[in-house]
Amino acid sequence: MSNLFKPGENCWRVEHADRAAVLIDGENYFRAVRKSLAQARQRIMLLGWDFDERVEMRDTAEEPEGPLKIGAYFDWLLKKNRDLDIYVLRWDTGALKSFLRVNGLLTLIRWYFHPRVHFKLDSHHPVGAAHHQKVIVIDEDTAFCSGIDVTNNRWDTRAHEDSQEHRLQPDGNDAGPWHDAAMVVQGAVAGALAQYAVQHWRSAGGKKNKMVTAKSDCWPEGLQSDFTNCPVAIARTLPEMDDQRDAREIESLCLGLIAAARRFIYAESQYFASARIASAIAARLSEPDGPEVIIVNPQSAEGWLESEIMDSTRARLHEAIKVQDQYDRFRIFHPFNAAGTPIYVHAKIMIIDDRYIRVGSSNFNNRSLGFDSECDVAIDASDVEGGQVSSQIARVRNDLLAEHLGVGEQDVARLLKETGSLIATIDALQTPGRELRVYETPDIDAVESWLAENDILDPQRADDTFAGIV
Repeated sequence: MSNLFKPGENCWRVEHADRAAVLIDGENYFRAVRKSLAQARQRIMLLGWDFDERVEMRDTAEEPEGPLKIGAYFDWLLKKNRDLDIYVLRWDTGALKSFLRVNGLLTLIRWYFHPRVHFKLDSHHPVGAAHHQKVIVIDEDTAFCSGIDVTNNRWDTRAHEDSQEHRLQPDGNDAGPWHDAAMVVQGAVAGALAQYAVQHWRSAGGKKNKMVTAKSDCWPEGLQSDFTNCPVAIARTLPEMDDQRDAREIESLCLGLIAAARRFIYAESQYFASARIASAIAARLSEPDGPEVIIVNPQSAEGWLESEIMDSTRARLHEAIKVQDQYDRFRIFHPFNAAGTPIYVHAKIMIIDDRYIRVGSSNFNNRSLGFDSECDVAIDASDVEGGQVSSQIARVRNDLLAEHLGVGEQDVARLLKETGSLIATIDALQTPGRELRVYETPDIDAVESWLAENDILDPQRADDTFAGIV
């Protein structure tokens, strides 16, 4: 077992995966989900922050079988397979808007009376907290753990063009370029994620689930695996409740990953607002031989309130870290497409050297690390002999950078080998248009004045400044 993964401390379980793959961006995710759902024999379980039955699982590379809308696709699957039950668990607070849509309300009413569709709103969380994990489990064979909900604003191709007709939302609007990520696993780890899903379903008040008795192979047809025969850790965040102990495994895992880094920390996150994570990064940057740290964020958070809180917190953390970055090894970047339009980063990925990769639903903010319900999966290359997992982890990182820079993955790998530096590699591959732009702190004087009065990276009070807000 991995020297880093410790069940009960920084993960819930470590289970074997027959195979696993990283899925970058919505088109690849929805294609794989669709193909896996088609092979379900007895049970589909979907846990999400949001669920929109109108979402169309478009595909620019293949002609999908069956209806494009996820709600109609579920109906199609149920009609084809009389042994199939479908369970959907979504956050209750976020579901309010569903009842304002006539079509959505009619679908929910129809499903309410369907004997094999089980729809539940999850209210098993403290006031203000969210059911934020995104998990889909097909039978007990294949599972998806990601930052992608089956809802609007999530579908996009890896090209992230300014104009993309398939990106139009059910309301006719285009949310713009959107970057996301997921991992699909098969084997015992999928069985563990099935247990996780059942636990959440029952905690939310759901009735007893249909048991899975049939053996099945629900791996998405045609999808090439990135990893084979390797252990996968499952890490959670759970808020404390009267009937539930809290779990801060994801925070502990992230801190352990940062401490274990030797050369590179590469992360993509919707937010950068955790003082504890920032403090751990600053400590590594103060070391003469510490790692480079690259964080890819959206240019600005979604919505007025999120932007006001998250963006101001990021500015303070960035400047506090830069004070300790005496070796100039820290960068926050924003991706832009060829037309110069910012690409919204919703992915939650952390890659350490060529050894560790973590993918899931959690962001670098206090909510994800201690208040909301979250689920991540992680792989340690040292668990597998031969170096194949290590090379695949490096390939995923290089492929992500290649997407953001508009170049080939081999170009990134070649230049990284020459420079030995992620920062130098990114700088050398920058071109006008499709690029990673360096973050610039807004209103620097105000931020520096605030920092002079507040030790935001003090590890004894790192959670206090923004606890319950971000």
